[in-house]
Order: sequence, then C-alpha cells, then structure tokens
Amino acid sequence: MADTAAVEVLADVHRGVGRILLNRPKALNALTTGMVAAIDRALAAWEHTPLSAVVLASTHTKAFCAGGDIRTIREHSLARDAEASERFFASEYRLNARIAGYRVPVVSLIDGLCMGGGLGLSVHGTFRVVTENAVLAMPETGIGFFPDVGASYFLPRLPGSIGMYLGLTGHRLDAADSLYTGLATHFVSVDGLDAVGDALADNPGDPVDVVLNRLSGRSPVAESRLAKVRGDVDWAFGAPTLGEIEKRLHHLDTPWATATLATFEAASPQSLEITHALLARGGQHTLRECLDTELALTRTIIRTPDFLEGVRAALVDKDRSPTWQRASRGGPTPPA
Repeated sequence: MADTAAVEVLADVHRGVGRILLNRPKALNALTTGMVAAIDRALAAWEHTPLSAVVLASTHTKAFCAGGDIRTIREHSLARDAEASERFFASEYRLNARIAGYRVPVVSLIDGLCMGGGLGLSVHGTFRVVTENAVLAMPETGIGFFPDVGASYFLPRLPGSIGMYLGLTGHRLDAADSLYTGLATHFVSVDGLDAVGDALADNPGDPVDVVLNRLSGRSPVAESRLAKVRGDVDWAFGAPTLGEIEKRLHHLDTPWATATLATFEAASPQSLEITHALLARGGQHTLRECLDTELALTRTIIRTPDFLEGVRAALVDKDRSPTWQRASRGGPTPPA
C-alpha cells in the first residue's frame, strides 16, 4: 500500500513551496486510505520546513479529486470489515482538520471534477483556485450517503440557504457558481494554472491572495446561474422541514423548482433526512465537532441497505437506478 500511495501522491518542496500532486487518473483521484495517509505525512513532515505556501493539485485535467473511494468502502461493508472503513474515514477527517489549521496557506488548484472528498481536501484550505473546467458538488444523497468531510460545517456557512440546497440536491457548480458561493476564491484559466506554483515561489514575501489576484482573469461564464435563482433557493431551502421545502418548490412551479423536485425524488429518503438534520444544526458547531459527528454517522450509514444499493447503482453496475429501502420519507429519525 505504501508503494502504491507513493505513486498516487507525489510530494516535494520546490523553491519554498510545498507541492502535493494527486496521481490516480484512472480513478479520477478517488482517495484511498493510503493516499490520505501520504498527504497527511507530507503536511506533517513540512510543519517545521520554511514554506510560503502549499499547493495541492492533480497531475491530469479531468479531475482534481472525484471524492473518496466509496466503492471500496462498500466492499468493506459487504465483507463486514468495519475496521478498514473506520481507518479510512478517521484518517480522512483528521486530514481535513489538519488542512484547516495548517500553518501556511494551502492553495488548491481545481481543474475538472471536485466532489465529496475533493472538497474536503480543498475547501478547508485558505485558497481554492478554479478553472473554466471546474465542477464542484457534494452528491452523496444520490448514493445513499450524506455530505461529509466537514460539509456539515462548511455548507451551513455559505450565504443564505445555498448550503442546504447543495447538500440535499448534489447540484453541480461551475466556476462562476463556485466563486459566487465562496467555495472557490480565485479564477485562473487552464492555460495559466501551471504558473501558480512558480508565481508563489517568485514572490515569497507577497500575500498569497495578491499573487493569485495577479494571475486571475475573467471567468468565461458571464454570470452565475445560481445567482439568478438565489431568491428562490433561499426561500425554498430556508424552510424548517423537508416537507415544507418540497411544498415551497411545488408552489414556485418554475423550471428550476421542477428540476430540483426531480432530484429529490431520485435521492435516498434516508440520506435526505440525515443531511437535513446535520446541516440544520451544523452552523452552531465547530469543525472538530462536525467531523466527530460525521465519523459517528459513517459507522451506521455504510451498513444500511440504501448505502449499499446507492453505491451499487452509481459505481458498480452503473445502471443509475437504485431501489431505496423506503419509497418516501417517514421512517427512522436521523441520529441526533
């Protein structure tokens, strides 16, 4: 595992800038336990190294990181290997916390897909640079899981009710949407992305934000599509219950509301309930508390029929037709 991780995560220090490259292209950089450990080791080893910043990126353009290797977690659950799953989630969440408190700015260069665990790697860092190819999402309710990696901390802190909307629906954000929500901090075109590391090394005395602003160009997307429906998002997803959210979406009767209702119908009812409960209270807890709650939840959720079925439909058989345990909500109450 150690040898594999050494190939899948490349780490070095170049001219005072730490560089961590995800290098598992065939799996879209889906994180394994070994990869998480390798990233964590690199950051730990640089704790006392003079650095101006750490850059986290991918070796290929299709994906920054498509998430955790959730297919392997399903295999652990089927094999009743709870210890292996616990190792993955516990180490991943420790890494999220380390990035959040790291002593120098962590700059993530997001080109391509950034979902689930990819957001856990990037959003807790200081700066998130997106290109015109960036796609950000937390799609867990569609696979019988819930938004984790600290999502119960960072989603409730987005403007208005955007976080609840993203967590429940798994809506995909482009570069303009990502900047609008604050999940991204800067835009740099694909052609200029390779220059970020050198620019940081060339200007070690300048604030990282200033360096990134010099490289930033105009987003190719003229206006955030999410911004255009922001009022409806805040009204519908600001409702206190899932049932009321659905009622408000029906009342709106717009193309956006209709599409959102269809997403609700396709998601796991169990996942929607758990996600709504997590996000409703996440805004009043610390990142550490949120990560601890999420870790406790994983121990139960990954053994449920909805998780096993959702991952099967999305990642194993890829028929995209999961059969959820309950056709509608109204079952067990999510953990408190």
